[in-house]
Formats: sequence, C-alpha cells, structure tokens
Amino acid sequence: MSQATILPPAAAPAPAPGRARGGSEFTPLLRTVREQGLLEHRPGWYARGIAVNILGIAAVVAGIALIGPSWWALPLALPLALLSARVAFVAHDAGHAQITANRKISRIVQLVHANLLLGMSREWWNDKHNRHHAHPNHLDKDPDVAADILVFAEHQTTGREGLRGFLTRHQAWLFFPLTTLEGIALKVYGVQSLLAKDGPCRTRRERLVEGALLLAHFAGYAALLLTLLTPVQALVFALAHQMLFGVHLGMAFAPNHKGMERPDEHADGDSWGHLRRQVLTSRNIRGGALTDWFLGGLNYQVEHHLFPSMPRPHLRLAQPAVRAHCAALGVPYTETGFVDSYRQALGHLHEVGAPLRSEWAE
Repeated sequence: MSQATILPPAAAPAPAPGRARGGSEFTPLLRTVREQGLLEHRPGWYARGIAVNILGIAAVVAGIALIGPSWWALPLALPLALLSARVAFVAHDAGHAQITANRKISRIVQLVHANLLLGMSREWWNDKHNRHHAHPNHLDKDPDVAADILVFAEHQTTGREGLRGFLTRHQAWLFFPLTTLEGIALKVYGVQSLLAKDGPCRTRRERLVEGALLLAHFAGYAALLLTLLTPVQALVFALAHQMLFGVHLGMAFAPNHKGMERPDEHADGDSWGHLRRQVLTSRNIRGGALTDWFLGGLNYQVEHHLFPSMPRPHLRLAQPAVRAHCAALGVPYTETGFVDSYRQALGHLHEVGAPLRSEWAE
C-alpha cells in the first residue's frame, strides 16, 4: 500500500496489548489538546457558516425562479449540490456535538439540516455513524465496510455472482458512477429505518418528528421544482442535483479509511486502545482552505476520529500536536495528497476484486 507521507515509516503496526496502555497513549494528547482550548465549541463560526449556506440556497432558488421553466436552469443543480453537501457537513458536525454542548440545540440543528433540508433520517445516520466511529474499518463491527454493493476484503467476494459479481469485479471503475446514487440512497435508507419496527428511533414522538420533517422535505422539494419548472425539467433537475450531491459526498468519504489497517486482521485488534484504533485506520488529505471547505474538514480524518466533538475549524490546529505525538509513540500517521488519496482508495477496491476477475477469466 503506497502512502505519500507516513510518520514514522510504515511497518506492521505493533498494537497496544490492552486497553490500559491504549488509554495511557491517548491521555497526554487529550491533555495537550484540551489545554490549547481546541475542544471548546465555536457556535459563532458555525452560525456564520449556516447563514451563508442558507443564503446561498435561497440565491439558487431565486435564480431558478428568475430563469423560469427553461433548461437554462439546469446548471444551477451544481451549486445546489455543493450547498447540499455543506448542509450534510453541518448535520454531521451537529451529530457529533461539535457545534454546541447543548444537546437540545444540537438535535434541532441536526433535524433541520438532515431531515428537513436533505430528507435524511437523523436517527438512522447517528446510529450508523456512531458504530463506525466506535470500530472504524472493522469488517464485523463497522457498518461502513460491511459487504454490500462494494466489498472491502477478499473474503467478502466469496459467492458473489450475477450483478453483484459484476459490480465487485469492476468496483474500482464503478465507484464514482455508483456514488451518483448516494444522495438518493441516504433518503431511502432513512425512510426504511423510520418505518422499521426495530429502527433507531426510541420513542413514538421521535418517529413522528422525524417522519413529519422528512415528509415536509419531500413535499417541499417537489412542490418547489414543479412550481418553477415543467414536470420533465423538474425531474431532470432533481436527478442532476441528487447525482452531483452523491458524487460530492463520495469524494468526501471515499479516501478516509479504504485500504487502511483493519483491526479484524490482527489477533489483538479488538484490544487496540483508542489512539491506535483511530489513527491506524484513518487517512488524512493534505491541502489548504479550499480542501478544508470542499471536504468539510473530513480531510483531517485522524484528528476527527481521535476527537469527534472537536469543532471543525480546530482540526487543522490540532494536527501538529497529533502528528508529533504519533511520531513520539512510533505510531504511523498517514497523510497524502488529494489525488493520491483516491488512487490509494480505488487501488484497494481494485485489489479486492482481483479474485473474482481471475475466476471470470478462467
């Protein structure tokens, strides 16, 4: 596995033998970050970003209204997709309590951004994402690497035939085309979860609130487009918007863990402490302010996984301390360039699909 920057040079990691040592490895770093004030919330920073984003969405809607029922409105699906991704990043951060320590406010912010603005179930996302953070890249415990459309380990390819076999054989080439469905999939999974008797919504009230906001999203989205455009134009605009939104999300999530260490591959992987479990399974992406904006801070995947509640603008500031601490411990800290991160992630998917390609060739 090629890495652009790994500090120190990557060898087979020597995981901590138990939880106690893992905790002691993380504690000094936590103390340093806390003393630097990097865990303090930045509600003002988020409030400005949310306001700018809402104004941007309003400007796109106004643009569609001014253009009227014309195919010239279709290009506005691109800025709307970019703004929708900003909405998703805010919903993600609210779910991690990055915006404020007030749980009620965090819940409201996330409900508005996830359910109302995106049509994505907050409870479904939190349940899935929290399990991912607890056991990143663990095939048996992380839902993000469970065998589905894509597979992430060679043994997951066993028995995949027909359409699934075709997808697995060519999953590296099909990855970005498949991400065009991600925006729609998030909505479908959320609705399915809401309707399921064993879904993550714990009370009838939660289910009603989530359902009402999802219904308001779908009704409002359809009514807005059908009011401003012809039915055919509205359908094409919606598809373009959701497909571009899905690709954007795929670009933000794809490089974070694919091809990185998997705890399930190691006999003592389940005993890794918090620091090693998060650092060894995560990949950072180098870049400046534009990269931070485009990827919503997820380019600091190591820092985000170590400190999930750390406000997004502080992730860059925490990086030097995290990198130095990992170097002192001899724990590989992986960071690579924007383009190379996709090469590595897609290279891993291509490698995983090799057994099925060999069988097919025979």
